[in-house]
Amino acid sequence: MGRTAIFALLAGLALFMAPVSASSNELLPETPIGDDGMHKPDWFVQSFLDLGDDLSEAADEGKGLVVIFEQSGCPYCRELHRVNLRDPEIVGYIKERFNVLQLDLNGSREVTDFDGEAMEERALARRWNVIFTPTVLFFPADSSAEEGKTGMQLSAMTVPGYFKPFHFVTMFEYISDGHHEKEHFQKFLNARADRLRAEGKDVSIWE
Repeated sequence: MGRTAIFALLAGLALFMAPVSASSNELLPETPIGDDGMHKPDWFVQSFLDLGDDLSEAADEGKGLVVIFEQSGCPYCRELHRVNLRDPEIVGYIKERFNVLQLDLNGSREVTDFDGEAMEERALARRWNVIFTPTVLFFPADSSAEEGKTGMQLSAMTVPGYFKPFHFVTMFEYISDGHHEKEHFQKFLNARADRLRAEGKDVSIWE
């Protein structure tokens, strides 16, 4: 199955996927909204927006890099921050393994792509064929910015649309542990759910 087909499948599945049962952990406080109208978790990376440098810095910390495109007024972005990124287990897992950089689909800040081309955020979104928000792009810890390659070409996985909590954190495990190199996401998702059920945890994939 080609990359484009996989993305389309994932986007479709995202609308029907159900989360793992509610965590017993207390939710984290809801993150504030910045002047650009987007939620601003204090653990998201603040950088000079040179993506090659951001990837190198993440690799030096033994982490991968994740780029999330969002936009003001996006209901699915709001759900991402009000639900997924208030779960302490999910946030803890991501922070340990990835640096996360937020970009604005309509933003005007200058960003330097992995190939050295500088442009506004909104132009980078067009260059990477990002049209939905949120869109999450994964660059694993063992990635390297190959000369002449754009972020769209380098990403190990690109996910357009909102995924509920269980599926969302499973994406990060899928990339972090290198499973994207050897099996389809849906197969890995089902196997992870079976493994957690065997450990006595309540996991619901389909409502």
